[in-house]
Amino acid sequence: MAPQRILLNLALDLVLAALALPAALALAAPGIWPPPLWWVGGLSGALLAFAAAALPLRLPRQYWRYVGLPDLLPVAAASVVAAGLFWAGLMIAGGWRPPNPAFPLLHAGVLAALLGGARLVGRLQSAHRAGPASDVPAQPVLLAGGADAADLFIRALIAQRAPGYRVEGILAPRARQRGRRILGTPILGAVEDAGAVLDALRAEGRLPALLVLADPALSGAALEALLDAADRHGVPVRRAPRPTALDPAAARPQSTAQAAARRLELRPVSIEELLDRPQVPLDREGMARLIQGRRVLVTGAGGTIGSELARQIAALGPASLTLLDHGEFALYEIDLELSETHPGVVRRPVLADVRDEARLGRLMQEIRPDLVFHAAALKHVPMVENDPLEGLLTNALGTRVIADAARANGCRAMVFISTDKAVNPTSVMGASKRLAEMYCQALDMQARQGMSNGSGGMRCVTVRFGNVLGSTGSVVPLFRRQLERGGPLTVTHPDMRRYFMTVREAVGLVLQASVIGAEDRADQPPELKDGGIFVLDMGKPVKIVDLARRMIRLAGLQPDEEVEIRFTGLRPGEKLFEELFHGKEAPSPTEFPGLLVATPRTADAALVGRAIDEIAAAARGGQARLALAGLGRLVPEFEHAPNTPVAGRA
Repeated sequence: MAPQRILLNLALDLVLAALALPAALALAAPGIWPPPLWWVGGLSGALLAFAAAALPLRLPRQYWRYVGLPDLLPVAAASVVAAGLFWAGLMIAGGWRPPNPAFPLLHAGVLAALLGGARLVGRLQSAHRAGPASDVPAQPVLLAGGADAADLFIRALIAQRAPGYRVEGILAPRARQRGRRILGTPILGAVEDAGAVLDALRAEGRLPALLVLADPALSGAALEALLDAADRHGVPVRRAPRPTALDPAAARPQSTAQAAARRLELRPVSIEELLDRPQVPLDREGMARLIQGRRVLVTGAGGTIGSELARQIAALGPASLTLLDHGEFALYEIDLELSETHPGVVRRPVLADVRDEARLGRLMQEIRPDLVFHAAALKHVPMVENDPLEGLLTNALGTRVIADAARANGCRAMVFISTDKAVNPTSVMGASKRLAEMYCQALDMQARQGMSNGSGGMRCVTVRFGNVLGSTGSVVPLFRRQLERGGPLTVTHPDMRRYFMTVREAVGLVLQASVIGAEDRADQPPELKDGGIFVLDMGKPVKIVDLARRMIRLAGLQPDEEVEIRFTGLRPGEKLFEELFHGKEAPSPTEFPGLLVATPRTADAALVGRAIDEIAAAARGGQARLALAGLGRLVPEFEHAPNTPVAGRA
């Protein structure tokens, strides 16, 4: 605070302290007034007593226009101390003093009322001061959120010189709060009553221009129901800034210009928030026990899953973290991010291809990882259908190269990231991932059987799940780009459904599965002894056309009216419905929420390894038909989609 402002505040407080003395005397002894000469010493003593009490409590440094309860407590303390000092001075001086023994209390009360009242008036005047000229009236909004979040939002509006929004009512978390008020704004009902509340407001001609979500925790099914209610009335839904951005104490502007410029920026609701589910409880202690102090390698570290794995692993304190990817820029980005967020973690970015057996062998021998998380893969179905040999070499051979090199160099456990497209695959991508699953299962069974005779070996933990929201090449970023261009949004088929999960949730469950699969635990699923695969509970599948419509509405537009949805037909290798379990893989629950386990058919590791080598040799020689025939023998359920073009490949 500027020195001139501090001096001005002190001068105003001294004037109020001077006024408090005659007011307190009038209350203590009506009709009895001290002699005229008494006022010279009395006023001087009262001001000195106040200064002695106020300066140590830093009262002149307070911002009056942001005063709150924490600011009023020093005001009350200063008033009590000042009144006590003044009364003590009167007793010592021995001159005239008020006959009422309650005078010190009355003096303290009047002084506190004047000082506190002046500050509250200053805050109210600042809050309601006319703002810059604006032709746009404040928009009426309905607020959804708890009492604390609603209070912060409304206070943030009050603090603005020209607020762009006017809160007409609040939707609270619980129905019993209906009828109460927060800063004068009525609670009209519960969040689940949004439809009925909006019906009533429409009937009264008071339908809000926006529905604002003040609670950052509002997501998933509750958010979807709220959006549906708003959609029926054509009311857009927006997110309020996070509470830390709304708290006036967190960022007080230092000037009038800054206060005038500050505006509440509402943002659209993201599709990730809509499909997000409540966080399942995870064994964080087990994750720390698995990762902390160990050397960890993450392949595909620049991808969506690999980069999130790197973030969560870095937070658990590994001894070292090696980031491997064949994409230079993606690897650079995640390495730079971790250098800023976890500078204490020893990192090593490595540009390498998982198919390069010699290179990977040397690397593993050098770093000798305790844990390997293998996320590197070619995952885009149509792209792999266009170049199937590349998919076979990366997904099948690359997994074998990583697993063999890790096992040869004393790795404790390898975690393999698989996909729901490996179940009854109709694409080369899915079949190649199923082949990789088979090899990892066989190695894991071999290691578990070796435990019984004391030889042991590297554990291979396979985790299978569906689509990750927002991942590279997925449908959500595609729809966003198409929306930015004004449409149309392209959907392959009206009945296409997919499983979706946020990357944060998926990686958390991958780490949970790693703890269970890599450790000898009493609560370990018995299916793991037979090559069991962890499968993430993805919830219910989502129709892609419904996802497209929801994203259009979240953008404030109307599907089929303002933005077209165009059906383009299935692409090579695609199927309408993805599956998480094969017909012969009966899913079994585990003791851990969000994790299931399946026991697919398995084979001998040496047999699968030789078959992968044969397929890889055919792929390197450009013999597509021979390579795909070998893939079909190993994965008999693999049936190419009818529209998959294979002809013309030698």
